[in-house]
Amino acid sequence: MPQSLSSQKHGLAYRPRLQSASVTAHTQREKHVLLIGDNPDFHSAIGFILAHLAAPSAALTFLHAQSLPQACSMLEPIRDLAVIIIDDLALPLADTVTLLQTIRSSSRFPDVSVLVRTSADNLDVAREALAAFAVFGYLIGSTLERAACTELFQNAVLVHEQAADLRATDRGLEKILQTSNKFSELTTIEDFADAVLHDLSDLLGLPNDGLICISEVLNNGQTELFAISAAGRCTTLLNQPASGFDDVMQHVMLQAMHDKRTVHANNMTALYFPGDGTRCLIAVICNTHVLNHIEQRLLHVFGSTASIGLTNILLVTRLHNYAYYDTLTKLPNRERLREILDETLQKPVGLPTTLALIDIDHFAETNDTLGHKFGDQLLLAVATRLQSRLGHHLIVARVSGDTFAVLGDDNQVTPEAIFAQFERPFSIAAQQVQLSATVGLMRLAEHNGRGAEALKNAQIALKRAKLQQRAGHLYFSRSMGIDISERVNMMHALREAFEERQLYVVYQPQIDMLTRTAVGAEALLRWCNEGVMISPARFIPIAEYSGLIIELGEWVLRQACLETVRLKRRGFDHFMISINVSQVQFRHPQFLSMLKRTLSDTEASPHCIELEITESMAMEDPDALTALLNQITATGVSIAIDDFGTGFSSMSHLQKLNVDRLKIDRAFVTEITESARGSSIAEAIIQLGRNLDLDVIAEGVENERQATILSELGCAYGQGYLYAMPLTSDELDEWLQQHAQPAPPLSS
Repeated sequence: MPQSLSSQKHGLAYRPRLQSASVTAHTQREKHVLLIGDNPDFHSAIGFILAHLAAPSAALTFLHAQSLPQACSMLEPIRDLAVIIIDDLALPLADTVTLLQTIRSSSRFPDVSVLVRTSADNLDVAREALAAFAVFGYLIGSTLERAACTELFQNAVLVHEQAADLRATDRGLEKILQTSNKFSELTTIEDFADAVLHDLSDLLGLPNDGLICISEVLNNGQTELFAISAAGRCTTLLNQPASGFDDVMQHVMLQAMHDKRTVHANNMTALYFPGDGTRCLIAVICNTHVLNHIEQRLLHVFGSTASIGLTNILLVTRLHNYAYYDTLTKLPNRERLREILDETLQKPVGLPTTLALIDIDHFAETNDTLGHKFGDQLLLAVATRLQSRLGHHLIVARVSGDTFAVLGDDNQVTPEAIFAQFERPFSIAAQQVQLSATVGLMRLAEHNGRGAEALKNAQIALKRAKLQQRAGHLYFSRSMGIDISERVNMMHALREAFEERQLYVVYQPQIDMLTRTAVGAEALLRWCNEGVMISPARFIPIAEYSGLIIELGEWVLRQACLETVRLKRRGFDHFMISINVSQVQFRHPQFLSMLKRTLSDTEASPHCIELEITESMAMEDPDALTALLNQITATGVSIAIDDFGTGFSSMSHLQKLNVDRLKIDRAFVTEITESARGSSIAEAIIQLGRNLDLDVIAEGVENERQATILSELGCAYGQGYLYAMPLTSDELDEWLQQHAQPAPPLSS
């Protein structure tokens, strides 16, 4: 029943029905109906007629105002006004116009339905005066008919709700569109979760109170949810597993994840966002009211939009991880370490920092012997030990296959601390594996460049350390960088010189030491850079390192072959030219085919070509070498072992090799007149050649005393400044006219 008129005069609220039967314990939204007029019978009659009614989605709260000022003051705190019923019979028409002007000009109540009670005589006047204010309907006469009044009021409420729904839908879709645009700019799953939580609350008009969980597969194969974003009362749950949440929240979340849908229950809503097949997100928001059908539809659209955003975020995250993190160990990779170094170097000077590169010794052999799976487990064990034992404030990264990096304070990143991690064996698949490591270190305080250069310098130190001694260490010094810079510059200059035909070949004659006549020559590569001769001892190793030696070697071989053809036309039919072959060139899989092609292209006689390989090359993998030498000698080309005596030849292996000549290293020729030891080594080599039926040639013969001793020891051939300097092709022609007896020219 209506309240007393004395209460109504003071503007008190009258609530004929608080809730519909379907409403749960949630707080239901209110919709207000404002009755305006100073006739108590009007308020009583309307209240009586409409007391049994309720809006479809909310409870109706009736407010009563007796005047325009009172009505305006009562509207101040109201959020949702559904219907205004004005008693025009009691309220001056001018006041009604003023009130409706206030209502329609305000953005607070865009969808309110207006009903006006007026007399039949005044209806046309009222309609004309109120035409601009979209009055929904009119109640005619002083006596209100219940059925007509009820129908008109219900339609007014329904129109209001439809208009409000459309407006809420438009507003919600606009917010979802803005949210979608925001999602496209996010790059981390944490930022995405924060945005989802905030925008969900904003979309539904709820306090920011809830959390976002992500699913993770544990080592035991079980799936657990972890909170990665939280707000309001749920803040204390951030970074906690869902297994520690209260039972009600756990139940709602697990049901949403299991059913893969949105679940409404127990004053909360759980939304399911599918991820990438291995992970998903569950959002939980705490409700302060029952979500209406519009809000639930908007939630569905929001969920679809957010799911697309989540898929993109996870894809970006996966690509980021592939780009910046090692897939096996999950450690930062080389590129991420470079970024960290850049950030470290840009910070104000703090604690002295050292970068260490740790290379596991002989890992390739272990990997090949025990398998890649075992090798991966070994790398994981090394990564785990470095992370757990070196200190939590250090950064550990994997920069290549078996090379790790450690970055941190000078006092922690030391050779001693690193080597200590390899003192105990690693337990892998019930096997105890003892490892050692070689370390290259770089003090960042001594570096003023970027991270890439610091990493390169540490790599230089590591390479130097590996060359000097395995299981050792070396700190980078500026002199190392200068050496590398010079090598790089020379490498570029060498390639440019080769392309521009600045390199050339000279020939140092080889003679019969008894007759002093020329029998051949050694082809030597020369480089004159801007008038300065560059020693082969400097540029040949660089050519080998860069791979340019493959092209250079083929070019020298071709020049030598062409020289033998030219000399043959001049009557030197059996003049042999020796060509040094680099180990890199000799081990190239296409070397034999290149040799055959060059001989064919130049039409050189194979018996006029001799290839010189070093003693160390001859002793490396003798079985494979034997097969290759047999194929080479089958072409008619001869083989000589250069620098003999400087290596550690096995006589049994030497006997198996298909070679033709031994070349005594110049170091033993130099010592031949200075010590008994020099003579004894030369004599031993000459005797060995005689026993193996091999010719012997001595290089570096510079005086007659050396020549006499070598002849007396039985050395047949010699080469050196005593006989001739290295000569160009034209100079060789002139020299041969005086020191060689050519064979008769070939008949045409």
